[in-house]
Amino acid sequence: MASLRPGEANLGTTIMAVEFDGGVVVGADSRTTTGAYIANRVTDKLTKVHDHIYCCRSGSAADTQAVADIVKYHLDMYSSQHGEAPTVKVAASLFQEICYQNKNNLSAGIIVAGWDARDGASVYEIPLGGSIHRQTFAIGGSGSTYIYGYCDKVFRVGMTKEQCVEFVKNSVSLAMTRDGSSGGVVRLAVITKDNVERIFVPGNMLPEQYLG
Repeated sequence: MASLRPGEANLGTTIMAVEFDGGVVVGADSRTTTGAYIANRVTDKLTKVHDHIYCCRSGSAADTQAVADIVKYHLDMYSSQHGEAPTVKVAASLFQEICYQNKNNLSAGIIVAGWDARDGASVYEIPLGGSIHRQTFAIGGSGSTYIYGYCDKVFRVGMTKEQCVEFVKNSVSLAMTRDGSSGGVVRLAVITKDNVERIFVPGNMLPEQYLG
């Protein structure tokens, strides 16, 4: 991750999103640090940018929140001008354009996920540098390096909503046990055509992890 300005709040983190038939599950830990100091242990890193589109934020808290606010504004304008909800692809493209054009000044790794009438459920990852990647599941943040093997082993195409919730919860929890910059609680959101269900897992209710 790019070095942060002194005293800047850092979302050293674990973020994740996964598709299932009819929706997506997004999840993140909740630790925000300023240097070695834990500035907030219950941060909500899942940010709503439109009715059925969320982003997961990692990097500089100020940078990612500013980018999310800009994208939300443009998506609201898009909805008003076109008379329809924007697609997840449109939202991801806006994030990608802003992150790429400002790649030397931003510390922002973003996962965009949600549901729209045109493409259904979809997940896009915009890592540091501002490239864009459509994926069936995506992980990011400092904690992601600890769980690539676990995710590759456990993930399979065609998982149910309940299986995806468990997959995200277990993966983020496992990263939190390995990564000193990830911690706190686990927050999830299940996004479908009909609604957005938020799930909160407190620290004392995190699942025991396993690797096989």
